Amino acid sequence: MHHRSIAVYDRFLANLSRILTKAEAHCTEHAIKPEAMLTFRLFPDMFPFVRQVQLACDFAARAAARLAGEEPKSFPDTETSFAELQARIETARGYMAGFDAARYDGAEIRKITLKMRGQDVTMTGENFLNLYSLPQFHFHLTTAYNILRHNGVALGKGDYMGG
Repeated sequence: MHHRSIAVYDRFLANLSRILTKAEAHCTEHAIKPEAMLTFRLFPDMFPFVRQVQLACDFAARAAARLAGEEPKSFPDTETSFAELQARIETARGYMAGFDAARYDGAEIRKITLKMRGQDVTMTGENFLNLYSLPQFHFHLTTAYNILRHNGVALGKGDYMGG
């Protein structure tokens, strides 16, 4: 479970960090105010770019804690720049690195309870990872990627997947 969660989250957050570097360079190269990119949303009822990055970090970090049997640490949502988003990614990756593999023994059957739409929902660690946390993580990561692509940042599948 450790490898199936932490290794995946860490790899894709590292890719997200590189994507943000490209986005910031794109803004500089094309004289685009970073705030325009950071606050852009694909549709009015969707979260803006900055929130997509925050949520990708949150789903990764919270999963790391929950699968280890701990209550997740909370991160304030105060980022307003590429540099601050980079710091958030590094904070999430550092937090996840603090959970060694032994803490995930039995995580696949560990009961995890979440508050969803005002109700407690309990699932096994296996279902939490595969049916909730990883899909949520990739949804927000993909949406952040798509916002940047929509705005002309030269990204491809290799940027998303990493090397």
